[in-house]
Amino acid sequence: MTADIIDGKAFAATVRARVAEHVSRLASLDITPGLAVVLVGEDPASQVYVRNKGKQTVEVGMASFEHKLDVNTSEADLLALIERLNADPAVHGILCQLPVPDHIDADKVLAAIDPAKDVDGFHISNVGLLATGQKAMVPCTPLGCLMMLRERHGSLSGMNAVVVGRSNIVGKPMAQLLLRDSATVTIAHSRTRDIEALCRTADILIAAVGRPQMITGDWIKPGATVIDVGINRVPNGEKTRLVGDVDFASAVEVAGAITPVPGGVGPMTIACLLANTVTACCRANGLPEPEGLTI
Repeated sequence: MTADIIDGKAFAATVRARVAEHVSRLASLDITPGLAVVLVGEDPASQVYVRNKGKQTVEVGMASFEHKLDVNTSEADLLALIERLNADPAVHGILCQLPVPDHIDADKVLAAIDPAKDVDGFHISNVGLLATGQKAMVPCTPLGCLMMLRERHGSLSGMNAVVVGRSNIVGKPMAQLLLRDSATVTIAHSRTRDIEALCRTADILIAAVGRPQMITGDWIKPGATVIDVGINRVPNGEKTRLVGDVDFASAVEVAGAITPVPGGVGPMTIACLLANTVTACCRANGLPEPEGLTI
């Protein structure tokens, strides 16, 4: 028996449809959510991400503001732009595409974004709010994972969850979200003893460690739900191919459900960025938060 495949592409399309519906309702109030994306330099992967974000922002009816800056843009000029975007009432969400050039302090840039417009959920204020169970902007990738888990299981209460990886972007906020939904959560990392045995206790296994195909089928509890956040390029003849942190071929024979790579978590990240922008817009205008798009 093989696992059910969790189709992130199809689920992301559903989320975008919900976003478009909320944007349409806001339009009836003469309100248009606006997302500003700032890109410094010409990193090829970042350019693709920014282009996709802009395209999907417009497709759901939101306003897209793209700021593409020269690689030699000074930190002071970038911070000045963010200050202007913070003050612009047409902009409800601000995202500075990472990485930034070495001469710019990424932490300083993230700290300069108004926490209410921090749709990436990386500002220290939002990190603290999430950790203490208060209303926050939630990082997009963990939010997408949570949506898929809720869709799969309904309630996560009492389930054993293991998060492999302790990054600020995925591992830590993912653990906080699972705790909010009353799962019992363990974070595993490079120093964890007998990590394979720990993973085998998980009803929900989140792989976010950045090591290609590290987690194999014998690490997985039969019937567990496996969410593979990893996106790794590995050699494939003269080219490369994308694989996750989970060895899909062996895991799919053991798990109850699993996300593929590509086509799993990835599409949900941009969909949740759009959802966060709508949420930020509703909060800025004192309106009820969009149902089904927030925690």
